[in-house]
Amino acid sequence: MCGIAGYYGYGADETLLQEMNACIVHRGPDGEGIYTHGNVGLAHRRLSIIDVAHGQEPMYSADGETVLIYNGEVYNYLDLRAELEALGRTFSTKSDTEVVLQSYEEWGDAAFDKFNGMFGFAIHDRKNNRLVLARDHFGIKPLYYATAGTAQAPTLLFGSEIKPLLAANKIETGVNERILYRYLQFRIHDDESATFFDGVQKLMPGEKLVVNTVDSEAGPAGTVTISSYTRFKEELAELAKIETPYSKAVIDEYRERFTEGVRLRLQSEVPVGTALSGGLDSSAVVVTINKLMQEKAAATDSLGAQQQTFSAVFPNSLNDEEKYADAVLARCEGNVISHKIRPQAAEFVDDLEDFVRTMEEPIISSGPYAQYQVMREASKHVTVLLDGQGADEMMAGYIPYYFAYLRQLKKNGQNAKLAKELVSSSDILFRLARFRIQGALTFKKAAGITPLLNKKFTAAHKGETFSNIPDNLKLRLIDDLFHKSLPAVLRYEDKNTMRFSLEGRVPFLDKEVVKFLFSLDDESIIKGGWNKRILRDATRELLPEMISNRRNKIGFTTPEAEWFGLMQEKIYEIFLSSSFGSRPYWNQDTVIYAFEEYLSGKSAGSTMVFWRLINTELWLREFFDQPEVKAGIEGKSDYIPNADKNLDITVPDNAGTFRRYPLRTEVFYKETDFDPAVMTYVKRYFDGLPTAGGDHAAATADTPWYLFVSEKIVAMTQGRSIPVWDIKVSNAARIFSKFVTRNPGGIGLASPWSMQLAIDEVGLPKIMYASARSVIGKLQGKSGVFYEVVGHNINAIDGAAGYQVGTSTHSVKYAPIDPDGVAARLSALVRATVPAEFAATFAGTAIMDANDLGVVALGHDTALPKAVLENIFRDNPQGQTTETTPMSLVFTQK
Repeated sequence: MCGIAGYYGYGADETLLQEMNACIVHRGPDGEGIYTHGNVGLAHRRLSIIDVAHGQEPMYSADGETVLIYNGEVYNYLDLRAELEALGRTFSTKSDTEVVLQSYEEWGDAAFDKFNGMFGFAIHDRKNNRLVLARDHFGIKPLYYATAGTAQAPTLLFGSEIKPLLAANKIETGVNERILYRYLQFRIHDDESATFFDGVQKLMPGEKLVVNTVDSEAGPAGTVTISSYTRFKEELAELAKIETPYSKAVIDEYRERFTEGVRLRLQSEVPVGTALSGGLDSSAVVVTINKLMQEKAAATDSLGAQQQTFSAVFPNSLNDEEKYADAVLARCEGNVISHKIRPQAAEFVDDLEDFVRTMEEPIISSGPYAQYQVMREASKHVTVLLDGQGADEMMAGYIPYYFAYLRQLKKNGQNAKLAKELVSSSDILFRLARFRIQGALTFKKAAGITPLLNKKFTAAHKGETFSNIPDNLKLRLIDDLFHKSLPAVLRYEDKNTMRFSLEGRVPFLDKEVVKFLFSLDDESIIKGGWNKRILRDATRELLPEMISNRRNKIGFTTPEAEWFGLMQEKIYEIFLSSSFGSRPYWNQDTVIYAFEEYLSGKSAGSTMVFWRLINTELWLREFFDQPEVKAGIEGKSDYIPNADKNLDITVPDNAGTFRRYPLRTEVFYKETDFDPAVMTYVKRYFDGLPTAGGDHAAATADTPWYLFVSEKIVAMTQGRSIPVWDIKVSNAARIFSKFVTRNPGGIGLASPWSMQLAIDEVGLPKIMYASARSVIGKLQGKSGVFYEVVGHNINAIDGAAGYQVGTSTHSVKYAPIDPDGVAARLSALVRATVPAEFAATFAGTAIMDANDLGVVALGHDTALPKAVLENIFRDNPQGQTTETTPMSLVFTQK
């Protein structure tokens, strides 16, 4: 298992290859190599699995004319090697890499269909002037590409991940809004070659890409041709018509083929382990390996003395499968070492950015995070991990397949069989019906995605559709294997394993086993209400009954509904952010309201709706947004103004000139010990004043001075900052907030949360009366009437705003309690803290509500008129919240 990258059309650019390779070190930490020849460049990162001592890449043919970089494993390489040796070929290594290389030399592109395994590789064939890329039959290993250049001089970039293509800085890419729409609207991705990145494509399963490196009939050098090298998908459809009857002989043959597929995937010179979810599929792999170990079968030495299993468990959660995993472990007792991983919501919050970066593109739920955690732990113990992916898509592991089968029986007029299946699957049908009836009886509206999306965005893609094959089971399975379901699952598998330098192997996706399965009668897959019939029967003697007879499928997933309640602070932080609000894909207010309704239990929405929005936002930040530039001067001292502000201001009406020194602080929280914290920054200012230089000593000596403090940090530490999820918004608050003009900063009563606090503070009748007076005042040309009626304490209510810091991003803040008393208390502390000469000239404290739109002195113990205090801060010298300068020392100038 490795990572590959490369190009056509950029000459001998080793620096470019190194930059691309640097993005995929995690895929191959054991070695690297690069190659250039003419316009072709190849880069490789190696994770050593087979023939660790040799097999370095790029690998050259004996004559040096064919060069290979390769990601994956071909499990039938020993058979192919023997076939090639019989044709007179000799080998210098024991690696499957050399078998792939010599197979191409012997058979050309026809070799690809001989491979049984997983692969994404590139071959530079200098004899035939071509660069060939190919991806395995199922698409287990990814291969992305982007074409660039001009029609006369086309170029190509490719890689195992998208990151190397972006790092090359050779393509202009943006959001593929059509793919994004399909993801948001239909909960689908990876069903076609286009990716979420405009201009970046992927080879589909069983496809090859050929670049002619010289001018040819196909076009100028660099022309790309994409085609299928296999009829595998068509073969499955043809085999489905054979319908071999179900029998004991069929079960035995399937068991033999499946067991051999598992054994082949144990071939390794490094430690091998197994993922165990507790479901039928992974359990079948574990007990099959256990049987192979007992028989001392070839290749089991890679497991060591005991098989190591890795499971994600969620104690006391509806998603927990620990009891099932434990039942399997009991069957393997003495022959197995179990590792249990217990993912937590708090860990998910910490890992979110890395998880999104790892996936590279959005995914339909947070479920693969459980797999991410499993792979992280597994990488500490093994280098190869077998997993159960693919069984659901070939043996009808999901409930919708039942309905496809039942519709098939109806369409074919097989009414007797249909009746039997309906009776046999009545427990499943009853359970589904019960959930739907319960949902209807609660009268909860379902929170779908459509109302949350921007109407212009949806209108632009109204022609997009999505549908499944409704009434042919085998064709539905084939469609899901190659388009609708498995490609997404395999992306999760590849990204999560390779993120932690781990090779994932999927024994169910053995093409010969799948061919055999599709040649069987449909009753081998579904019979009597049971899916995966042949797998259950083939492993029944090995598995505990509670596994063989399981109906409910969970798999490696997370308790998303439970976690979202625990993660609401993080989720609100995302939904309330300025970036989320600026996207053209959704309506921020509608999303937040829908999320509130979901959390309160008023709607029957799915967390997957909200996850898709969260995932998209974090993906946009990771791959497209420029790094956020925080307001404020880096390393700002106490003796300079904030950016675009002045130290000095002259107040009208001969009130004098004042110098304002804004002090940078740490972020204040409810838990901050307010008084000592404020004094720490005041003391810091005076400690540094003697060495501050300039005219600061003269400007501060023997003159009245004041402490101005932002009301935000006062209210915050008084517990007057309320998380939005703790505010029960009334319909009145929603209605009245719509009539308030929302200012650019997001402050004020234009949000339903801040309006609700205003209603709670002074009562709905007063809000209604003030609103009416405000309308009359506007007709008379007056402004500010509303706040005159309700009081300026209401004006000091601040809404949650994404541009702020700390909990202010998702909290609404009341005005502080007793600002006059707070001012007097701070003044006493200042006089006891500062040097005596400054204590003698200290003239008091003011608690200020100031921003770029206006200023109000909420309380003070100074001798200055309120109007003068407000004029001193009329230009908001403390700047925006992200400048974190919530207090200032203000000195009267002589």
